Amino acid sequence: MAAMPDSHGSYEVFLRVARDGSFTAAARHLGYTQSAVSRQVQALEEEWGTALFDRLPRGVRLTEAGRVLLPHAEGVRERLRAARAELASLRSLGGGTLRIGAFAAANVSLVPRALAAFGDRYPGVTVVHSEGPSAKHAALLAEGGLDLAVLSTPAGIALPGPELHHLLDEPMYVALPRGHRYAGRAVLHLPELADEDWIEGDVRPDRTLLAPALAAGFVPRVVFRVNDWTAKQGFVAAGLGITVLPELAAGAVRPDIVLVPVDPADLPCRKVYAGTPRGLRHSPAVGAFLSLLRSAAGRPEPAGGIRPPVR
Repeated sequence: MAAMPDSHGSYEVFLRVARDGSFTAAARHLGYTQSAVSRQVQALEEEWGTALFDRLPRGVRLTEAGRVLLPHAEGVRERLRAARAELASLRSLGGGTLRIGAFAAANVSLVPRALAAFGDRYPGVTVVHSEGPSAKHAALLAEGGLDLAVLSTPAGIALPGPELHHLLDEPMYVALPRGHRYAGRAVLHLPELADEDWIEGDVRPDRTLLAPALAAGFVPRVVFRVNDWTAKQGFVAAGLGITVLPELAAGAVRPDIVLVPVDPADLPCRKVYAGTPRGLRHSPAVGAFLSLLRSAAGRPEPAGGIRPPVR
């Protein structure tokens, strides 16, 4: 014998009795006992405070109140069926929405590779993507505005709030004009670049990728404030200065500049994570995208003209 229906299932019982005109026939179709069906109908009548069926010598028929309730009960059933279908689609990654964010350098190749693989495997899931600084996206994770974010932080600097899943350690390069006197070097030390003009995202070095080097006394002379990676390369190629370029941004390098690794003792690798809301269970979409991010992080795209970093 089937289990007793829940409170929502009582509307299924009501609809079946209305259709069959009999508690006995409804019980047979539903797989319940006749007494269980009778109790469900009685409970529904008590909930609404009125009789829903007239009990006849042979079977039952809807009262006026029952006829009023009938289309609403049908609507409840259809909405629940739709909800079950949507939930099943979420579980199978056949639908739903995934909200992700990433910092700019991660959007050069890491995130697009993961997004392409995700789209191929789960075309029914809508992905909403935003670009911005890691601090902003960490806050959005805490507020429930994102499901996952690719975040970065300098080595040794904590990123409080989200649950962090390590993806990679990102070496740093110095971008130089191709004719620069250091363009042929295998590695560079920051003190060698003390007299250079720098192009960074902020005139304050403590807000740039050079911030970890400040404690050792290195103070760059920032002459141009440029945020976009492509624009920075243009400034470098024109001989207006040099800049630090993270490895994730090195997949799209102009042919007229050269990237030389910075000694990690001078500028440690940057930590890159996937962040998710702390303490919450991952949705199937988050779990799938996180797995694809890890795969993408383990297969860095080769970039021409980049010397291997010193680790």
